[in-house]
Amino acid sequence: MATVDVTVRGGGVFGLSVAWECARRGARVRLIERTRIGAGSSGGVVGALAPHVPEQWNAKKQFQFESLVIAGDFWEGVAQAGGLQTGFARIGRLQPLADEAAVNLARSRIAGAKAHWHGKGEWHVVPVAGFGVLAPQTPSGYVVHDTLSARANPRALGPALVAAIRAKGGEIVLGDGADEGAVVWATGVEGLAELSAAFGKQVGNGVKGQSAILGFDAGTAPQVFADGLLVVPHANGTVAVGSTAERNFDAPDKTDAQLDDVLVRIRALCPDLAAAPVLARWAGVRPRSSTMAPMLGAWPGRAGHFVANGGFKIGFGMAPRVATTMADLLLEGRDDIPKGFRVDDCL
Repeated sequence: MATVDVTVRGGGVFGLSVAWECARRGARVRLIERTRIGAGSSGGVVGALAPHVPEQWNAKKQFQFESLVIAGDFWEGVAQAGGLQTGFARIGRLQPLADEAAVNLARSRIAGAKAHWHGKGEWHVVPVAGFGVLAPQTPSGYVVHDTLSARANPRALGPALVAAIRAKGGEIVLGDGADEGAVVWATGVEGLAELSAAFGKQVGNGVKGQSAILGFDAGTAPQVFADGLLVVPHANGTVAVGSTAERNFDAPDKTDAQLDDVLVRIRALCPDLAAAPVLARWAGVRPRSSTMAPMLGAWPGRAGHFVANGGFKIGFGMAPRVATTMADLLLEGRDDIPKGFRVDDCL
């Protein structure tokens, strides 16, 4: 490649998605990953793409909503360009409700979903008896069923994005590579540490998560969310479950008894999974910015350098909107990064 318009450093979902969107728009792109695609938290397994509660609406919730709305077209474009599937499907989500108070609170949020989701998804409070496979245990007999939530297979997204970028003439470099053009740093936990060192203050940190893949074919049953637990059926006949959130840890890439506890709780939540074998276990550290929102935009004091980091637990769901926002900035000079998402907001 003779001349590069955009160099992206980092082969996680943020870096790959930004590179893809820039390449899709005609930019000459080079992506550099020092070790392997999905080496950090983007190598996980869960892939839940879900909205925030539709109340106390703010810029973060709006941004994630917009990302969920465009996700179908975004991931279909990736699949069509590169010929590899992403596992995306808008399967919805069930959330068990503990008691009458929880049912009434959930019903009070129906109006918020109508107001903020603009018909792109619905929020229902319904009997769990209306659902089959993976239907969760719920003391009240009721669940929230939202139709906006979706899923994508994290381990399919990386290869699909690489294939799509290459199909558009983009360059993927594993190991060392030279920066040319605008440089986007999408380097996860290591990038947060580098930013913290550069500015002399903590702009974010890493939070360990553990999850697993179970052998169970749930088809397109809705995913389940309850008490921090995620149950996500995938198109390859597996169910991904997780996760932990660990601020203090000794072994960032090792699973332990905390995942065993998650599995016990998951099997109690969804009895259909009681006998499902564990096919794989995963542990990794997710990048969390100090604002808990993605960190986007220009790197202060470093001309021509930009940041796309801080996906934390919602990186896969945020990736399409992160990609379009960064491409707008890099290729068109259009800055519509929400307040609270800028690098300056963490300083």
